[in-house]
Amino acid sequence: MGALHKDTAFTAQAAGQQEVQPYAVGWQALIARLFPQGAQVSAQGSVLSGTAQVDGKTVAVTGTCDHVPIGVEIALAQATAVLDAVRQHPGRPIVLLVDTVGQRLRHRDEMLGINSYMAHLAKCLELARQSGHQIIALVYDQALSGGFITSGMMANACYALPEAVIRVMALPAMARITKVPEEKLTALAQDNPVFAPGPANYERMGGIQAIWYGDLGAALQEALHTADTQDTRMELGAQRGGRTMAKKVADRLLSLPLRH
Repeated sequence: MGALHKDTAFTAQAAGQQEVQPYAVGWQALIARLFPQGAQVSAQGSVLSGTAQVDGKTVAVTGTCDHVPIGVEIALAQATAVLDAVRQHPGRPIVLLVDTVGQRLRHRDEMLGINSYMAHLAKCLELARQSGHQIIALVYDQALSGGFITSGMMANACYALPEAVIRVMALPAMARITKVPEEKLTALAQDNPVFAPGPANYERMGGIQAIWYGDLGAALQEALHTADTQDTRMELGAQRGGRTMAKKVADRLLSLPLRH
């Protein structure tokens, strides 16, 4: 995916009947496949925003491209797009397109409090959900670390393309942080999806609802029709054998009597 150094606009209808390669090679190709009924989406820097038509209805579109790290400006831009939808178009579904290598690791962002900006984005998405907006996230390229946690993981349901790259932390970095030898982590990743990257492992853990193949437009339409207002990721993880203890631990904690 080439870097976009200036503002770019793309209209899916303008793509006509041109052949689009399977799965996204860029955000423009993704928009054409995801919204065959038409879309008006632009990229300002590496932030996507606009609207599209799904099943004859308008949805709001926001997200990122170019594997961009989430800095304070990008977090605010995405939060603004979400709040605009809440204020101006109550109940309008929101499609969140995810391509990020995580939070931006710069001294300036750290001094400005990047954690607060990313938390603000997450809270805006939660506000939209509580206000009746269905949010469907799609990881179409990369989804790493806090940039994914405060965006795609805040949706009603998060999906991924099969070629997407999803991980919280690379195994070498995990080894440095945990002081566990990388060889041991690599061995654990063979059987335990918690340590392993990739959409299939996140699907097994319940973090990804499903991996989309084939007709992306039909998949999105179905996702909007079946979006659940309840967070079922722990249940899915248990059913799929990827997170066998999370639901049990949560239920046990909820059953404990409150102490004053």
